[in-house]
Amino acid sequence: MKTFMGVIEELRAQGVMIVETFELHPDEVVIRLKLEDFHRACLFAHKTFSSAVMAMFAADERVAKNAFEIYCVFLARDFQKWCIFTADIPQDRPLFPSLARDIHSASFFEREIQEMFGLEPQGHPDKRRLHLHDEVWPKGLFPLRKDFVLPAHVAPDGVYGFNRVAGEGIFEVPVGPVHAGIIGPGHFRFSAAGEPIVNLEIRLGFTHRGVEKVFEHKTFDDAVGLAECVAGDTAFGHSWAFCQAVEKASALKVPARALYERAICLELERLYNHFADIGGIAVDVGFSFAAQFASVLKEKILRLNQRLTGSRYLKGVNRIGGVRRAFSRQDIQALLCEILSVCDDHGELKQMLLASVSFMDRVDDTGVLRQKTARDLGIVGLAARASGIAVDLRKTFPDVYAGSDFRMITQERGDVLSRLRVRMEEVDESARLIIYFADRLADIEGALAANFSLAAPACALGAVEAWRGPVLYWVKVADGQIDRCKIVDPSFHNWPGLSFAVLGNIIPDFPVCNKSFDLSYAGNDL
Repeated sequence: MKTFMGVIEELRAQGVMIVETFELHPDEVVIRLKLEDFHRACLFAHKTFSSAVMAMFAADERVAKNAFEIYCVFLARDFQKWCIFTADIPQDRPLFPSLARDIHSASFFEREIQEMFGLEPQGHPDKRRLHLHDEVWPKGLFPLRKDFVLPAHVAPDGVYGFNRVAGEGIFEVPVGPVHAGIIGPGHFRFSAAGEPIVNLEIRLGFTHRGVEKVFEHKTFDDAVGLAECVAGDTAFGHSWAFCQAVEKASALKVPARALYERAICLELERLYNHFADIGGIAVDVGFSFAAQFASVLKEKILRLNQRLTGSRYLKGVNRIGGVRRAFSRQDIQALLCEILSVCDDHGELKQMLLASVSFMDRVDDTGVLRQKTARDLGIVGLAARASGIAVDLRKTFPDVYAGSDFRMITQERGDVLSRLRVRMEEVDESARLIIYFADRLADIEGALAANFSLAAPACALGAVEAWRGPVLYWVKVADGQIDRCKIVDPSFHNWPGLSFAVLGNIIPDFPVCNKSFDLSYAGNDL
């Protein structure tokens, strides 16, 4: 049976010069390379592990070694490990070989590295900015460098160049960035030939807040609160991923009681968001009664969250080493009763939607994202599972989920209906998991959090399968503070999937396609 280190030896046998290999943590292996071998090694991992680029980022280490560092993270599912390649980029030659032509999931990451650090991905097919819009941000300012200082006055320095589709009968329909309702800002530029969409270009970054810069020099407690604000509908998933990174860096063992409470909260977050999306899909095809019914179920979960944690959106629950508040026996009893009630109501909602001929006509075979396309794009999470890609971190790194007989939900067709069915079945599975965790929790006494201290330099990757998909935090600690924090929300991976899913559909079907992905503007625009 092949081992992980055996795979690394295969890489070495292909002529890749590996400077150093070390197991940073039991589930993290770091492989240091020469920059000239970086592209070849990453392409090898991409093919060998069948993994998208899960994260790619840079760090400014010029003070320590006159160089920047570049990192590329792959998920080696069969070995239950994160494979992290890293190489140095000399400060006097800020260039690195682009992966984007061979691995599409590296494309956005490389564009981000270029605009934030001034490191050029050589050979990248599209070097336009992602977050720092040309109309407001001048050239030559790289905010994630350690010596960055924002000038008192900045002047626009260019205009964004949209891709154009030419040909007889092609017309463009620009939508946004300001939209009706409370959704975030994003610009959608449709090219259509008659009714069918032939191209959709999405431009985001309108809510870019410099979050990763804000993390620098934060204390750990302050950083937990900041993680909760990165993407409001995934407050718990983000804060857990951050806490996990710091806990790994400090080799801290989290008490079992805290792990069970965290798992319950993560599944409650999944539940209320899935109900919101099921209702949103119903709204976008005009099925208002079903939408209101789903809203009632969402509200029930939010009120349950409030009772259990004091926060409807599960903020203020996590802390480094555990949780801040214990669920009482009365809380657990209320949780079990409410979950059973919601399950009954959810059964009625499913029947209502799936038995409606007009509803099914709008969602069946609409917005198809085929499995090969999803793999090529590096789609993750719920959207990937709806296209037949069976990846879920709760299965790869079971931890507290071990022993729960967790069932990963997948569909094959990749259409709006498939993404709806994944949500519906995940609601049932999350409810079952909550009951399982609550039963375990009722028999556990003990501490809510482990004592925490971390002064020595360290780094680690935290990863949680939140409701949209994997949330990743790579945290480097120095002098008892955050030195670098890289965040990856699943939305950053999945926006290209929406652009492909709408092709061949009509523009009036875009809202339901969009809602079936329900990607985060804030999670993307860090």
